Amino acid sequence: MYKLTASLRGHEDDVRGVVFPSPNFITSVSRDSTVRLWKRGDAQSTVFDDHINSHHSGFVNCVTFVVPTIEHPDGLIVSGGQETIIEAREPLAGSKGPDHPANYVLLGHAHNVCALDTYLDVIVSGSWDCTARVWKNGETQHVLKGHDGAVWAVLALSGTDIVTGSADKTIRLWRNGKQIKVVNGHTDVVRGLCRLPNSNFASCSNDGTIRIWTSEGHQLQELHGHTSFIYSVAALPTGELVSSGEDRTIRIWRDGDCIQTITHPAISVWSVAVCLETGDIVSGASDRLVRVFSRDQSRWADEQTLKAFDDTVAASSIPANQIGDVQKDKLPGPEALLEPGKKDGQAIMIRNGGAVEAHVWSAQTKSWTNVGTVVDAVGSGRKQLFDGKEYDFVFDVDIQEGAPPLKLPYNASENPFEAARKFLERNELPITYLDTVGNFIVTNAKGVELGAGDDRGGPDPWGTENRYRPGETSSPAPRPPPSKPKYIPHKEYLSISGAKLGAIQNKVNEINQELLSKGEKENSLNPEEVSTLTKLTEFLQTASLLKVKPSNASLAAVTAGLDLLVKIITTWSPQNRLPGLDLLRLLAAASPQAATYQTNDGSKIGEILEISGGFSDGLVNNSMLSIRTYVNLFQTNEGRVYINTRFERTVEMAEKASAKTTNRNLKVAYATLLLNYAVLFYSMHSMDRAIELLRPLTDIIRTEIDSETVFRALAALGTLLSLKSEVKEAAIGVYEMRKLVTKAESRLAEPRVKDIVAEIKVLL
Repeated sequence: MYKLTASLRGHEDDVRGVVFPSPNFITSVSRDSTVRLWKRGDAQSTVFDDHINSHHSGFVNCVTFVVPTIEHPDGLIVSGGQETIIEAREPLAGSKGPDHPANYVLLGHAHNVCALDTYLDVIVSGSWDCTARVWKNGETQHVLKGHDGAVWAVLALSGTDIVTGSADKTIRLWRNGKQIKVVNGHTDVVRGLCRLPNSNFASCSNDGTIRIWTSEGHQLQELHGHTSFIYSVAALPTGELVSSGEDRTIRIWRDGDCIQTITHPAISVWSVAVCLETGDIVSGASDRLVRVFSRDQSRWADEQTLKAFDDTVAASSIPANQIGDVQKDKLPGPEALLEPGKKDGQAIMIRNGGAVEAHVWSAQTKSWTNVGTVVDAVGSGRKQLFDGKEYDFVFDVDIQEGAPPLKLPYNASENPFEAARKFLERNELPITYLDTVGNFIVTNAKGVELGAGDDRGGPDPWGTENRYRPGETSSPAPRPPPSKPKYIPHKEYLSISGAKLGAIQNKVNEINQELLSKGEKENSLNPEEVSTLTKLTEFLQTASLLKVKPSNASLAAVTAGLDLLVKIITTWSPQNRLPGLDLLRLLAAASPQAATYQTNDGSKIGEILEISGGFSDGLVNNSMLSIRTYVNLFQTNEGRVYINTRFERTVEMAEKASAKTTNRNLKVAYATLLLNYAVLFYSMHSMDRAIELLRPLTDIIRTEIDSETVFRALAALGTLLSLKSEVKEAAIGVYEMRKLVTKAESRLAEPRVKDIVAEIKVLL
């Protein structure tokens, strides 16, 4: 049976991916944005040294390994995640300094990269953008399009044959970049794939099953045993399988039967990998640890370490609403443990005094193992009903202005992004809303926050923000309590730059086809302009990924692109101008040319937006995108110079649009505009402009009820107050700011509002 070799501590957040290419080293990636390399002196040692091999700028979700070649004798570690960029680095790149460049940087995906695999020097990736990509020598060989949902799993069976698994519940087979078969069978998201002998492969899914397939996609076997989502599956050199999932376990399978279950003191075991030379296993889990297990007794940890691991598992807590209704009075007592279990991994609950314990049967040791105490879930005292079931929360979600809200049920022990996915599927909404809805849950469920999560880098692609972490308080390596952030003075210009460029481009082309079909050739785009649109979106995609200034070669594309966008937003009907405004908003952040551009009559971007009807009554989304364009101009020096010259007019137009609507996105954009002006005036030490800005900020702080809008206004106010002297006198004497911020604090009752108000009161 497998037993623990070592528990490797170093990551500061969930370990999302692991790979075990050699007996002497392991690579792991984490929500903490790092790629770590763990090395040991020899294959029998239980001691591993680690170093950070590279840092990403967001969550790192997946990792794979390219085998050594003549060019790269140590192989390459390939990692990808939230920033959409895939990096390939030598295993000891971290020792060359943090600025040492990657060997390859793979650009192309438009969303989180969540799956990687290799076959010799071929790399395959899967992403939330619903595509997979095949790479060689740092270049895209094929883009695999066909899935209707995120591609969560990829597998390279050979240099030409690829398998992909998706949120659309299908598995697809590809050859030389062409889809050859769609394989149905799983009833939920396909999360993992692995190759088996004889070119067969295995898959695992949120439906709690593992399935074995031939290379042609014929199902051979279906394995049951996990009690929740299965995230990862790998093959042992013996032909057996190992899997891991949301039920806190890794499981070993032989001939379709589970022969061993290893429970972890964590809520999720995100990833499992195998060393093909030794058959040892490595796991990565939500408790931030990497664990190594072996069948070789010489590589087992000492008895004290093994006992400590078992004790940690037994001491861990399991939320009651994770496992369903628990009726204590109907549970058996400890005498139930005298009866043997029927199969490995079978779980029972017993009443031991006033506590409820969960025990799992081990077929190897012929005994029951205590795997934790069941506790009432946070928030369980105020359940709400939805469709006959009880939930900690039932949110109202406004998807479309003017339409009735949709109901979003959520339990605090759930994976927020899985709850979001189910909500979207139930209401037949696009999977592109997954980030928005998942982040909504994370933000609005903070009243019953279940862990020491943080919001670095935005929403978690696998959904573990605010996750309950069993045994957190008794962990041997507890996370230190985070210090409260200091919000003011705010010194960075915010942008609103998230977008689906492909969808925007498609919308422009769709409207253009409608114009052509109606015979409106004078307003439609000619072939050259359609080509300009493509070049413009390619430029915007590259700029967003690399965050670089445009090259001379791209200047012409930007100039032509601006001409095209001005045509769209001034000649197309107002309701059809949205995609043009959306692209202009993105270009304002990506290129200084947006701020210096002029039409033949001398109009610049501010005047063009007014001429386009961007602030006309009834066109709320047009106004919102126009204000976002103003916001994004602060991203370039030229933009800041220009936006400063038209401060009064810009604020006047944005304030007027905001006052006439309840649209939250517009109001947040308006508050962000004022915050960016505050940062600008703070950097310029401009007292007069700072005092002028107090009036619109006061109006927001006095009247608005949306916490994000008010918070950004408070951040702007605090930044201006950091200038002190005349600004402080005006805030107190003219606007009675002490009283206003106190009322805002009591009206919103949100921790971060309370914290920033406390900072402001010190300045006042």
